[in-house]
Order: sequence, then C-alpha cells, then structure tokens
Amino acid sequence: MTKAPRDPQDDTREARLKAALRANLARRKAQGRARAQTGEDNEQHGPETPPNGQPPGNED
Repeated sequence: MTKAPRDPQDDTREARLKAALRANLARRKAQGRARAQTGEDNEQHGPETPPNGQPPGNED
C-alpha cells in the first residue's frame, strides 16, 4: 500500500497550525515571565495582611 499524494492545501494548513502553536507558546512564556516578575515584586513588599494579623474582610 502506498500513501496518497499530499494535498498542497494540507501543507498550508499544517504551516498555519505550526505558526499558531509557536505564537501561542511564545505568548504563554511571556505570561509566565510576567507572572514570575510580579511574584518577585510582591515578595519584596511583604505579605498582604494588615498589621492586626487578620485577613481583609473580617473586621468585627
């Protein structure tokens, strides 16, 4: 059994999907880097709890 010849349209679809996948990966990496940088900034400023030690929203 031999494979049927590939349709040129399949090649363009495959190239388009590869490009979309590459762009998605780059976007996700950039998001991860931004989140990591934000996390480092938050660690430098300390925790988000008020001085009384209670989490926000529990004022009685």
